[in-house]
Amino acid sequence: MPKPFSQKTLSLKWLEIFQACARSGSLRETARETGLAVSTVSHHLRCLEDHLGTELFNHARRPMVLTPKGEVFLRNIDVALHAIRKATAETSSGDLAGARYLRLGTIEDLDSDVTPELAVFLSARMPDCAFLYHTASSHEIIGMLRDRKLDLGITITPPERMRDLEDMPLLRDPFVVVLPAGRKEPLSDVVSGKASLPFLQFSGDLIIARQVEAQLRRLGVTLPNTFECGSNQTLMAMVAAGAGWTINTPLLFARAKRFHAKLTVHPFPGKRFSRTLSLVVTPDCSRAVLEIVDQKLRSSLEQHVIQPSLDRMPWLKDQFTLID
Repeated sequence: MPKPFSQKTLSLKWLEIFQACARSGSLRETARETGLAVSTVSHHLRCLEDHLGTELFNHARRPMVLTPKGEVFLRNIDVALHAIRKATAETSSGDLAGARYLRLGTIEDLDSDVTPELAVFLSARMPDCAFLYHTASSHEIIGMLRDRKLDLGITITPPERMRDLEDMPLLRDPFVVVLPAGRKEPLSDVVSGKASLPFLQFSGDLIIARQVEAQLRRLGVTLPNTFECGSNQTLMAMVAAGAGWTINTPLLFARAKRFHAKLTVHPFPGKRFSRTLSLVVTPDCSRAVLEIVDQKLRSSLEQHVIQPSLDRMPWLKDQFTLID
């Protein structure tokens, strides 16, 4: 026999908590994402199940698993909550001060100057907003945006289409060759693998590694796989120590200030190629928030990244640029 409804009005908070729990399969993870206590998350789920008079989760399973009725309910709730969020964003698109919650993901490439400045700026412009900042790789940020765990991301645009996400290109970041200071080999010999210096590369699961590999494949170049690393700083340290050379970008090179004196940067020989830094958002992100973040990012990138790089490497002019 179904339980009687515990109250007449269905709570939007219950639905949001239910959706988050269904995606993560964990009360603890949902509590971390929402900033609530685990007991509060559990209470919201119990209230929803009592209201509906049915169990939405198999509570004996870990991780949490939806019941058949829970799966049907989730499909309908996904559509309904998307419509509600989109309507809310459009209605409040001109009211930054009234924003209440913003989840923003950024890549590590910007954590020296750009992201901290953006955080201070947004806190001043949106005083009543609770912010969540998450630093991760580009593919992790895009995954979190698709799962609606973030509202907005600053990431490298992947080669494949992003389907339900909207991307706004910010910066063209050309690929360059980075050598230990003092090396005199012709660049063409280095890139073709004819020089004695080993190639040090990014980990294969990163977008940048796939882009570099695709370009080398187009050139018909195969380089021995002697060293892979997911950390730009570690890669720059290895090159500065004379352990090898790498293919990098001005944005990444700008982060490695402590190693600059021991490194030289050169244009990629032959056909140029680049990656794109973009602002990626879910369809229901506030237009006002999107516009103000876009404006601030462009200003910060110009001041802290582009101009200092052009002062050091003027040959990057017209290559390392903001995208209109």
